[in-house]
Amino acid sequence: MKQRILVSALGVGALAVAGLTAQAPGAIAAPTTTTGRHVAKVCSATAKAHTAVCHALKLVSDAKVSPAATAPPSTGLTPAGLRDAYKLNGLSANGRTVAIVDAYGYPNLERDLGVYRSQFGLSACTVANGCLRIINQTGGTTLPNFNVGWAGEQALDVDAVSAAAPDAKIVVVQAKSASFADLGTAVVTASKQPGVVAISNSYGGGDASDATYGSYYNHPGIAVTASTGDDGYQGGSYPASSSYTTAVGGTSLVSASNSRGWSESVWSGAGSGCSTYNTALSAAASFSTGCSKRAMADVSAAADPAKGGMAIYYPTSRTASTWAQFGGTSEAAPIIASVYALSGNTAGYANALPYAHSSSLFDVTSGSNGSCPTTQWCNARTGWDGPTGLGTPNGAAAF
Repeated sequence: MKQRILVSALGVGALAVAGLTAQAPGAIAAPTTTTGRHVAKVCSATAKAHTAVCHALKLVSDAKVSPAATAPPSTGLTPAGLRDAYKLNGLSANGRTVAIVDAYGYPNLERDLGVYRSQFGLSACTVANGCLRIINQTGGTTLPNFNVGWAGEQALDVDAVSAAAPDAKIVVVQAKSASFADLGTAVVTASKQPGVVAISNSYGGGDASDATYGSYYNHPGIAVTASTGDDGYQGGSYPASSSYTTAVGGTSLVSASNSRGWSESVWSGAGSGCSTYNTALSAAASFSTGCSKRAMADVSAAADPAKGGMAIYYPTSRTASTWAQFGGTSEAAPIIASVYALSGNTAGYANALPYAHSSSLFDVTSGSNGSCPTTQWCNARTGWDGPTGLGTPNGAAAF
């Protein structure tokens, strides 16, 4: 497997906290500053082969810290805002379950999810009432060791599902490490849980082959979403580059005085590119991707931490939690998984569905995530493009 090392083992986010801008060749890195704020990676970067890193980003202060906050940031995307932007009001998951796969443990997940849902007037989602389950990668209840970065990723994921599909049930499957093998085992376990119609994977590593790892993600009848990464045009990132997943890119989402009430453009950090290993989607054959093999993304959703980043409640240590504004394509993947749950339609390979209903998406036609040899791989256009795929949800009709 060809491993993608984006900047260094230190990571783009760590450089951002230091007030520097990191940019890999041919890419526009995730924006590192906004008005008085900076962007930091939530999980430590890794240079290990066959290992993933989570794709969550958070806004930190001008002093490069995350101060404790007793209320959501006023600039963060709320559940009401998200559902309005993607026209999800009035849709119901009708008891369907969205699975979240991440690495490591998060002892206070249920407590923190309760704080988030209470803050925004959402119904309780607890282990006791059957809405929430938390299991390990083989389905047991002995959970992995705590990791503050990956726990932050899990907080973003469960809050995003809660925001997009408040009545969906949630099962969180915690892998014992971030290796492709352990995360893949967790995906298989997720696929076997009662009621699961979608599995969200907000992580990735270098491009890899379905011949080696595809059996983990091959689940017809279940929508398996995967984030494309936060470092702009870079080529394939697994599992988003798998032929079995729905690859989810990212946008900048802002309110606007138009008929929709919102405007979207390419988020400069959204991952895109062509796999060097995996088969192109037959459903994409008429969309001029320019890739001879699997192209990503398929669809997209809000991912820019500063413009469309969600207000979430997340852990800063094993015992303490606080509010912050999170983004990254880690935000987009569980949003799209939730829309699949709202649609009630995941028959066959769910990544083909948006290609058959592309007119039911909001097409994103402006912005870029880097420089590339084939224009649509890194530049928005009418129809399919790499950073945003076919577009973002306009209700659930495309899914």
